[in-house]
Amino acid sequence: MDVIQGAKERVRAEVAAAIKGEARKQLAAEGAARLSLRAVARELGMVSSALYRYFPSRDDLLTALIVDAYDAIGQAAERACAAAGVTDPLRAWVDVCRSVRAWALEHPHEYALIYGSPVPGYAAPQDTVAPASRVALVLLGVAEAAHDAGVLTEPDLPAADCDSVVADEIRELLDQPDRTLPGPVAPRLAAAWAQLFGLISFEVFGQFNRVIDDRDTLFGKAVVALAHQVGLRPMGDSAQA
Repeated sequence: MDVIQGAKERVRAEVAAAIKGEARKQLAAEGAARLSLRAVARELGMVSSALYRYFPSRDDLLTALIVDAYDAIGQAAERACAAAGVTDPLRAWVDVCRSVRAWALEHPHEYALIYGSPVPGYAAPQDTVAPASRVALVLLGVAEAAHDAGVLTEPDLPAADCDSVVADEIRELLDQPDRTLPGPVAPRLAAAWAQLFGLISFEVFGQFNRVIDDRDTLFGKAVVALAHQVGLRPMGDSAQA
């Protein structure tokens, strides 16, 4: 019985993967707003009623694609951080940012699904929050590693009331109430997180076209500046990052 059940689960996973693969092709060709379950079923040679057993609605399929995209970009960030280690937080920060950019440039349509214009009529469910937090958690971990090692520069000015509020909100958003990030650093980290994706979005969506050609250099210098904004400073060779 276990063998039969396992085989059924594998078949179901394979069919679901095929459905999502065809849906990604539609994203590239038509955009998320025109994603159609019937069109996906037709291209796969399935009847619509069979596809609905896997994804009951367009929104369910969109959610699965969104979660997959967030997980993929999050995994890229996590792998880069693990490879860099935490002995040099600035280097780890830069490598993570570069890995996120590389994923976005390699998967522009999936990136657009999660960081582009909202899909009309679609409201993301709570299921997308944890996957969407993965890159932020990696950056947060880099800042915390620097703080724990005593190499995170905190603001000279006294912490404002809003700093502690922002820190609490970030910890709540990420469902990480016990994180050790200092309150004054939280607003700078939140701003750097947003600016990182602003840089990437400008490149993915073509705003740099005919304006800036050497985007590698621009990005490298910009993410080092963001790291300095958070309080990360060079250690050894990362001064040249």
